Amino acid sequence: MSAWQKTRLSDCCEIISGATPKTGVEEYWDGEIPWATPKDLSVLRGTYIDDTPRKITAAGLKSCAASVLPAGSVLLSSRAPIGHVAINTIPMATNQGFKSLVPDARAVEAKYLYWWLKANRSYLESLGNGATFKEISKAIVSQVEIPLPPLAEQRRIAEVLDRADELRAKRREALGHLDDLTQSIFLDMFGDPAANPKSWPIAAMSTLFDRPPIYGTMIPGSELGGGWLCLRVANIQDWELDLSDRKYVDLDGPALERHVVRNGDILLARAIASQEHLGKAVVARPGEDQWAFDSHLMRLSFDARRAEPEYIRAFLKSPGGRSLFLRVTRRSSVQYNINTKEMSALRLPVPPLARQKEFAARMQAVDDLRTAHRTALAELDALFSSLQDRAFRGLL
Repeated sequence: MSAWQKTRLSDCCEIISGATPKTGVEEYWDGEIPWATPKDLSVLRGTYIDDTPRKITAAGLKSCAASVLPAGSVLLSSRAPIGHVAINTIPMATNQGFKSLVPDARAVEAKYLYWWLKANRSYLESLGNGATFKEISKAIVSQVEIPLPPLAEQRRIAEVLDRADELRAKRREALGHLDDLTQSIFLDMFGDPAANPKSWPIAAMSTLFDRPPIYGTMIPGSELGGGWLCLRVANIQDWELDLSDRKYVDLDGPALERHVVRNGDILLARAIASQEHLGKAVVARPGEDQWAFDSHLMRLSFDARRAEPEYIRAFLKSPGGRSLFLRVTRRSSVQYNINTKEMSALRLPVPPLARQKEFAARMQAVDDLRTAHRTALAELDALFSSLQDRAFRGLL
């Protein structure tokens, strides 16, 4: 590390702010100049940005303080939020939410700079100022110092991090394929529920229950924590249970029957601001633990002789099943809803129980693969974090 230099960004890059043409002037928009926003970077998968949803005209560019960044620049979002990073593969402009960096090719590699900024996002965020939202100014970015080894070493570090990140990307891609596989297995075994091409018997959801559906009430948390884990809508993420945010409550007396979750119960988001998330559901497997649920979730309990919960969840998640579900939902002034009566009346194909159980067994095999991939991804994430730390301390 002793041979490395600490260099301010202003000494190895040109720092360029962005701007926005007046949105009400039609001739400034829908042109041929790509124009990036922090939101465009937030949904980016990978290092490079090669297009933008919105484009401006030459007149729009001339009307404001925006500049066209040459290809190979490092786009750095400076507000809302701070720290999104990408390298543009084509010339493009940005809005005012950027302090982009045009590297001096004699001093710094764009990819090395990209990885340093990614590794130091928390530090960049700490430099932000502002009451309404945090922002880093051009003056602040100019003074940021980075460790700068010789160019050959920068390229080596960037290549090592690229390869490690590529392994993480492949794991994430494999997880995505497993999600697709789940849908493919469902459609192969049961067909499209909306069309019911396999002509399974159609029945109301109410005929499959072993106890009536119910949603909870607001349960006050205990100052001492409580003995029951209380599940909320926030604990269902991407149709899977997420217990990273936990709330505990005490239950006794009448509250027990109303709020207790048993193995195989489905918990479904029954009141939520977004239609996209209405109806997202998980099959609960509390085991020996004590689980409860709050007022924004509905509990569905099924007769084991008629329905397999994994089939019901997959039905609700499938495009055809979701279209049937949304037909029986409604919207209030503040949120989307479904009540127990509407849920009970939902009509769906009911394949033979043996076939539903076969599907559940195949889903378990997919879940086992998913767990293995997630474990491997967590290990790769930890390795990547260690590599980043060592790389910029000259220990790689």
